[in-house]
Amino acid sequence: MGGFGYAEEILERFPTTRGAVMTVDGTVNGESSPTLLDRYLEGQREAIDNIGDAPLSEIESLAAWRRTFTGFGVKPTQYRSAVEALLRRLTKVGDIPSINSMVDIANLVSIRHRLPVAVFDQARVTGDTVVRFADGTESFTDLGSDVATHPEPGEVVFVDEAGLVSARRWCWRQSGQSAAGPATTSALITIEGHHSSADSDVQRAMDDFASLLGEFQPQASTQIALLGPNQASTHFDES
Repeated sequence: MGGFGYAEEILERFPTTRGAVMTVDGTVNGESSPTLLDRYLEGQREAIDNIGDAPLSEIESLAAWRRTFTGFGVKPTQYRSAVEALLRRLTKVGDIPSINSMVDIANLVSIRHRLPVAVFDQARVTGDTVVRFADGTESFTDLGSDVATHPEPGEVVFVDEAGLVSARRWCWRQSGQSAAGPATTSALITIEGHHSSADSDVQRAMDDFASLLGEFQPQASTQIALLGPNQASTHFDES
């Protein structure tokens, strides 16, 4: 398991960045159990009730992500942060389908705390993952595709030492290689925010994730770090 961090230029441009990062080893990632599914559906109902008729653009954490997307040249109504896309589907369609245990836990935590939560399979990652501005030479393969493309220069990407992109436009979309599936045994979890209470909120959300993981993936081992301008990166011990 390598490391994870923010490039200096990212934190200079976006000093509001706060991230909670967890490594997970020993997952058995299949269909969610009936108990987890019940919890997931309950969380969806609660999220709908809590939002009510409020516009998503007025939710502080989502508004902060919109400002951040605008800050690196992306229209936030064209490319929505992962959490806004989830909540938009939930409030318009009424449900978010179950995918698998790890993804369902991530989505549950995301809609509860109104923060983007990503689960990155680490099987094909080379070295450290860094959040930085793309130069356009990096390689990205979208979910459901086998054709590699390149990010636009200047957009924010999660990229490893081999130039393989696991997420484009910061928290807009993951790559096909990084998506958690039945074969995932080792994962990197990220929860990020930019709003005024992001320090405490990302930590609270990660604590929630860790609690759910302990309940539904008790055999897994974890390591957690909190990142921001005062600590830009972390390296995790090998299991």
